Amino acid sequence: SGMAAGSGPVLPRLLCFLVLVSATAAAWGLGSLGCSFGAFCECDFRPDLRGLECDLAQHLAGQHLVRQLVVKRLKAFVEDPAPAKPLVMSFHGWTGTGKSYVSSMLVQYLFRHGMASPHVHHFSPVIHFPHADQIGRYQGDLKQWILGNLTACGRSLFLFDEVDKMHPGLLGVLRPFLGPSWVVYGTNYRKAIFIFLSNAGGEQINQLALDAWRARRDREELQLQDLEPAISKAIVDNPNHGFWQSGIVEDQLLDLLVPFLPLQRHHVRHCVANEVAQLGLAQQQEEEVVQAVLDGTAFFPEEERLFSSNGCKTVASRITLFL
Repeated sequence: SGMAAGSGPVLPRLLCFLVLVSATAAAWGLGSLGCSFGAFCECDFRPDLRGLECDLAQHLAGQHLVRQLVVKRLKAFVEDPAPAKPLVMSFHGWTGTGKSYVSSMLVQYLFRHGMASPHVHHFSPVIHFPHADQIGRYQGDLKQWILGNLTACGRSLFLFDEVDKMHPGLLGVLRPFLGPSWVVYGTNYRKAIFIFLSNAGGEQINQLALDAWRARRDREELQLQDLEPAISKAIVDNPNHGFWQSGIVEDQLLDLLVPFLPLQRHHVRHCVANEVAQLGLAQQQEEEVVQAVLDGTAFFPEEERLFSSNGCKTVASRITLFL
């Protein structure tokens, strides 16, 4: 696992690209047919899961579990003509491990207009729910917002950022929308996707990854069942987390809990190399910039200096310092 995924041979990338082109062409053909029959909302929902898989394989460093779990679950959901409930995924991990990156990539490969799609809704606690004393109003607004958008289009995606900073109690209003009841307030909502992002459980994931490394276990051997109990406990026991007493975890409304592992040095190198490659520098200079950024990256724990403190988060902004 020492080799970064982006440095592989050109052939698989070419195949990826060809698959991508043909899949996209097929989707366009079918889509334009469907659009004329008034299925306006489905038209923007244009899932290209092969493209997503390719992109994740090339650009997402060090997250084998994310690649396995997310694509598999999405595929099953998208291909089901009548899902029993909406798809509900919760992404957990330390800062800079790829949670926002993966969610924006999902949106890009699911909706023709990506984040600009009228059916993609992005919530951030700092922007949308800043005042603790207005929680009652926020609950009413959120409920109406989700209801209105699901009425307009069943193929809606709701993305909740920094759930660990969200006021406990707010997300309780989502409960009726996430379960397997057939109709909520007269709306068929079972084709919707909900994604929650939080740093909660990140410390537990880091500790388990460190324990595995110390026990000389290969990183790729870590499986969901090794991490899930610790993450669930971290969320359920935390009275400051947005899921607190919302019933979302307790009622088993989460279809998938996705752990993002802390990134090691070679993963950060992969992120930096990906960014630098787009600048069109000479190879010698490229290597120097990559090395300089790596040298300026903080790693923890103090003794082993194994994992990047910021993951890949500040990589792009730091590159400009060395140009």
